[in-house]
Amino acid sequence: MSDGDLQHIRVLLCEDSEDDAGLLELALKRGGYQTRIRCVDNEPDFLDALQGGSWDIVITDHSMPSFNSIDVIRRVNEWDPHLPVIIVSGSIGEEAAVEAMKSGAQDYVMKGNLKRLVPAIEREIKEAQTRREHQQAQDLIHHMAYHDSLTGLVNRREFESRLRSALQARGGEGQPHALLYIDLDRFKLVNDSCGHMAGDELLRRLSRKLLRCVRENDTLARLGGDEFGVLLEHCPLERARHIAQHILETVDEYLFVWGERNFKVGASIGLVTSEGIDDEQTLLSLADMACYTAKDLGRHRIHVASPGDREISQRRGEIEWVQRLRHAMDQDLLELHAQRIQPLAGNSAHHELLLRMRDDDGGFITPDRFIPAAERYNLMPDLDRWVISHAFASLGALPDRTGYSCFINLSGSSLSSDHLLGHVRDQLRLHGIRPGRIGFEITETAAIANFDAAIDTMTRLREMGFRIAIDDFGTGMSSFSYLRSLPADYIKIDGSFVRDMLDDAIGLAIVESVNRIAHIAGLETIAEYVESEALLQRLREMGVDYAQGWAIGRPQPLQNPQRDRAAS
Repeated sequence: MSDGDLQHIRVLLCEDSEDDAGLLELALKRGGYQTRIRCVDNEPDFLDALQGGSWDIVITDHSMPSFNSIDVIRRVNEWDPHLPVIIVSGSIGEEAAVEAMKSGAQDYVMKGNLKRLVPAIEREIKEAQTRREHQQAQDLIHHMAYHDSLTGLVNRREFESRLRSALQARGGEGQPHALLYIDLDRFKLVNDSCGHMAGDELLRRLSRKLLRCVRENDTLARLGGDEFGVLLEHCPLERARHIAQHILETVDEYLFVWGERNFKVGASIGLVTSEGIDDEQTLLSLADMACYTAKDLGRHRIHVASPGDREISQRRGEIEWVQRLRHAMDQDLLELHAQRIQPLAGNSAHHELLLRMRDDDGGFITPDRFIPAAERYNLMPDLDRWVISHAFASLGALPDRTGYSCFINLSGSSLSSDHLLGHVRDQLRLHGIRPGRIGFEITETAAIANFDAAIDTMTRLREMGFRIAIDDFGTGMSSFSYLRSLPADYIKIDGSFVRDMLDDAIGLAIVESVNRIAHIAGLETIAEYVESEALLQRLREMGVDYAQGWAIGRPQPLQNPQRDRAAS
């Protein structure tokens, strides 16, 4: 067999006999191995060789003058527990052999029976490779459980665990910790312009840059999407502020190049210290609120949460409303009320559906209390779908001959939702309602802010047979310029002009103008906030088509709409 046909093997041999070492090398060559052997006979040389080389197997005599196989096994297990050890000895008692195997030796071979050596080596090298692959798989699974797969940073679960441990370890003593909550600005532009591959690459590159901004013992984590967290253990506020500023400048200065396009992103950072806080969720929530306060105040800035922080208090209140609102939707604690829209000529009456939340005392909470929080935290599409489902169910229980019809308010965020139209179709089929009995109200502000999406949604709803009303019309500076473009059936004149028009010449002129131009455009008009008979009479003289307000009727529960008709 030529040397070119031999398998290569790296052997660290612990042997104090040159003759025995030669016999071992010969046995390996005859077994088909070309060896690179380093032979040592004392512990210092063994440790030097073990740590200075890469070995496939360790072969050791059982007993040598300065150390024995148990010492070898112990040192190997400390260095690399997957590196196999085989004892080759001229004489080893049964008890010594058992002890060696318990200590971690894979096998032992008698020097007088070296024909067992090669098969033992082959078996142990294969098993060692299997153990290493299994360990690598376990390490990967463990890493994936605690790290973000995209950036390699610590994930949210592990971050919260480290934060909890840091708070518990401090036990109220020593330097407080600091927490940074980072949200990238203008990141969505990269995703929308170049796709998620570009966005992912931006996150990977920025993660590497952010790591260089923090101290060696700090924890940088990707908390989700384009949000990051930094745990600064035992860090005074001013030092934490300095690190946050460094991060802010690093992100701001970074130019992301993708193909032929260049992008600049920014960051908003919330900073909070653990002073007086021993719960990781409270600390995270406070940092999150501080981050979004930084966004609200203009982005590309650091907001430090402090006791009595008005912005933080406001956001905390909004979060509490969101939690209450989710609970109310889950537990069916919301109700729909209907307010009559009275025809001022010979038309049929309509009703606007108004949302109410039941409080702990059985009373009602009006939407002005909880809608701002729902809008800020993107809960409006869910809320709109709840209203649509319950409105369709209520109307489906009333015969078509009753003529009862209503308007449902749609938020601006629902206009851009991919799920709205499908949900409306599903409810229409489920309850068998004639679409003409239902209209949708969209505020002028929402329609203009989401102009293309609004036109598309409004057009498709009208094609399905629903009616459309533009609510709060007249509040925009260029309201009339949009009138030709918006596919609508009704214009609701903003109540702030209607309410005081008998005493306000400008308000009266605006109401008259909106009514006249809407009629020219082929739209019917509805005046809001009609709270007196005098207003009602003046609107009737003006030729407004409908009126809505307390002079017509107060909102009544939708569950008994006949009572509303009788009361009006």
